[in-house]
Parts: sequence; structure tokens; C-alpha cells
Amino acid sequence: MTREQTEKLNPRPFVGIVRIALALLAIVALGVGFDRDVYLHAWVDFFFYFTDLSNLFGAAVLLTGGLAALRGRPGPSDLLRGAAVLYLVITGLVYWTLLANQMTAETIKWQNDIVHGVMPAAVLIDWLLLPPVSRLSFARTSRWLAFPLTYLAVSLIRGPIVQWWPYDFLDPREPGGYVHVTTWSLIVTAIFVLFAALITLAGNQLGSRRSAVGSAELAGSVGSA
Repeated sequence: MTREQTEKLNPRPFVGIVRIALALLAIVALGVGFDRDVYLHAWVDFFFYFTDLSNLFGAAVLLTGGLAALRGRPGPSDLLRGAAVLYLVITGLVYWTLLANQMTAETIKWQNDIVHGVMPAAVLIDWLLLPPVSRLSFARTSRWLAFPLTYLAVSLIRGPIVQWWPYDFLDPREPGGYVHVTTWSLIVTAIFVLFAALITLAGNQLGSRRSAVGSAELAGSVGSA
């Protein structure tokens, strides 16, 4: 097997560098966002935005996965990678469809674009280009829903206590009150369920195809060595 063929079958250094770079970019953006929120709000509110939590999780998955790739070791499980994809894709989807028109003078555009655009796209591309090694059952990936459901419950319980909600569609003071909140909560939950299924399906389909192609290339390379 030639060096070029080996690098093609095992692009770990490149993958590792890209993942680490993206993780560091997200960390910088989150740090800037935290500094802004400390100035404008109570610092603890930073940790009650789904955007910030999903980006923290996604950055951690990319960073550990990047370091593992550079060292030639297994990275985070595909279950964790898929969870990061789901949370960040929904973060981007909800923002660009419901919240993008609510930018204020306090919005830092480049920081906003990273956490709502670059990171969701990055983890999705990472998932599609490097899909799961083994098939993920829908029973296992349904665990991805535990975090957003917990987040919803905590936001709805904490909101009336501190009189602050991270997003307008969770705020019962908006027109429609709790009917408005319930409706949008059900819609967003349904979107989570739908995209969890799509991410699982895409990962399994692409993973099977990549495994078949990789096995064929490896067999051909060994045969010509």
C-alpha cells in the first residue's frame, strides 16, 4: 500500500486539525458572548440559552474528537457526536427561522454567525463525511431527546421564578400566554423528534456505504501491495 493510499484511508491528522480549529473558534465566540451577557444580564443566564449549551457541548465533542484523531485513538462515541449534531442543527434552524429578525444593538454579528451558523454546519458536515462506524438504533438515539426536554422543563419552571425566559416563544407574557408557549413547545419538540430520526437515518445509510467503499479500497490496496 502506498503512502497516498494510506492517507486516503486514514485522514486523521487533517480531520483532527479541522475539528480542533472549529472547537477553538466556538470557544472564542462563546467567551465573547459570555462577556457580553455578564455586562448585560446576570452571568448565570448565559447557561440557560440553548444556543450556548449546545455550542459548549459541540465544541467539547469536536475538541476531544480532534485530539483523539491526532493521536490515532477513538474519539467520542457516535451517540455523543449525533447528539451534538441534533442540538446544533436545531439551534441553527430555530434561530434562522424564528429569531434572526430579533437582532439588537447588543448582537455581535460575527459571534452570532459562529454559534448559529458555522457550528451547526460544521458538526453536520463532520457527521455526513465521517458517519457512524456502526449502526445506531432509533431506541438508542431517542436518548438525544432527554436534554432538550429537560431544558424545556427547567426553562418553564425557572422563568416565573426569576421573571426571565431565554426565548420569546417560551415567555408566557407574550400574546397568547401559555397557549402560545405550549403550541411552540410542541412544535419544537416535534422538530427535535423528526431531526433525530433523520440524523440517525442519514448516519446509518452513509456509514454503511462508507464501510463498503473502505473495505473495497483496502482489499484492492492490499492486493496490489
